[in-house]
Amino acid sequence: MSKYTELLQRLEAEPHTWLVTGVAGFIGSNLLQTLLSHGQRVVGLDNFLTGHQHNLDMVRELVTPEQWERFRFIEGDIRDPGTCRQACEGADHVLHEAALGSVPRSLEDPVLTNSCNIDGFLNMLVAARDAGAKSFVYAASSSTYGDEPTLPKQEDRIGKPLSPYAVTKYVDELYAEVFARSYGFTTIGLRYFNVFGQRQDPNGAYAAVIPLWFASLTKETPVYINGDGETSRDFCYIDNVVQANLLASCADDAARNKVYNVAFGQRTTLTELFALIREEVVRHKPEAAGAEPVYRDFRAGDVRHSLADITRARTLLGYEPAYDVRQGLRLAGDWYDAHL
Repeated sequence: MSKYTELLQRLEAEPHTWLVTGVAGFIGSNLLQTLLSHGQRVVGLDNFLTGHQHNLDMVRELVTPEQWERFRFIEGDIRDPGTCRQACEGADHVLHEAALGSVPRSLEDPVLTNSCNIDGFLNMLVAARDAGAKSFVYAASSSTYGDEPTLPKQEDRIGKPLSPYAVTKYVDELYAEVFARSYGFTTIGLRYFNVFGQRQDPNGAYAAVIPLWFASLTKETPVYINGDGETSRDFCYIDNVVQANLLASCADDAARNKVYNVAFGQRTTLTELFALIREEVVRHKPEAAGAEPVYRDFRAGDVRHSLADITRARTLLGYEPAYDVRQGLRLAGDWYDAHL
């Protein structure tokens, strides 16, 4: 039996109260679904800047009425300290997912990205510390590696940031470290590597590549690849990310006050990714078989290659990602076919 399976069984026997910020977003709503499905009490916080009510509605359809009754939603903004205090009250565990993502968005509006990702993060740290939360796990980012060329990426070797977004996520790690030293409030940061899966939004100017390409192939609109197609990423299916969050929340003291790579540990080029997504779309829409990508200029602020070393998460958290990119795309493809 895996450590994660044991944890889920233990939680069902002894429910806890969890706060999930960004609960109406892609990752937050998947955390909500898993927690409610295993008998937990959840408080969710979101301002709907990038989250959606329909994500919460979908979760409600997937859990029982009794499980849904254990969920309390607060519409509010992490940039407001009072809202953060209200949300943290009585929480055993805090899963801080709320942030303003996207490298291009941060280049266009660095001030907004800073206020959400640094001011909001600090508000949450203070509120969780003052509320006496047992754990605080936050969404860090692989963008923190910046121009560090070494592959695979190891947590203790980072380079210079390549975007305002990367700066904000690194500052979050620094604040977390200082809170441990100054106040004894330990945290765990999870450096996500290109997360994808059900409920990831394909719409909008800053849509992530996988849902965007699923939508484009389904609707027979062009698929654009920035650069020569050899840019590579370590794509990580959402269920792996949920696993890492729950394991980190219940980790022992030796595993706290650290950052961890959360990925599968496998590199896929954008050209390879296109072929895999096209293969999934063709299962439902055979006419997509002839689609080809359109190559264009590289995008400012993008890292060329990304691959995670997940040894630390495996060793200290018991993290064992269950879905590689092909398995994840099969599940995501079924979901996008049903919902696009």
